[in-house]
Amino acid sequence: MPDRSRKRPRDPNQLGKLVVDIATGAVDDTAADAGKDPAAVALGRKGGLKGGKARAAQMSSEERKESAKRAAAARWSRTRSG
Repeated sequence: MPDRSRKRPRDPNQLGKLVVDIATGAVDDTAADAGKDPAAVALGRKGGLKGGKARAAQMSSEERKESAKRAAAARWSRTRSG
């Protein structure tokens, strides 16, 4: 999960001033460029979309079942602790 605390001030007074500054146009509210190449980002996204299917195709039926059990246990542990 990204660390959003650096993007906006946590202090309510500073945050309020920032909101007013953005609304009046005194401050630009666009996200800073992370310096990433858009072509590289698109290529990484493309690989990420096919990664799970390729992994599942290489796994045996037993391995897929075990992986699914671990995933379900992880999901249930998060919902019960929250």
